Amino acid sequence: MKRTTSSPLTWQKSSFSGSGDGNACVELATETHAIRLRESDTPSIELTTSPTPLAYLLHGIRSGALGSA
Repeated sequence: MKRTTSSPLTWQKSSFSGSGDGNACVELATETHAIRLRESDTPSIELTTSPTPLAYLLHGIRSGALGSA
């Protein structure tokens, strides 16, 4: 999904990333119809989704339904 606005995104660090300022953080930014995710050590690579698929993913992670590899 290509961004349609030129305003900068406001990135928020995940509360599960720890308290340091290092580069091992998951960051999230929201737009009107999209949620963007990235890792702080590779900020140029972003995953774009919407609230419903992200909610299903988080539910699967929290419930253990996704299993382990």
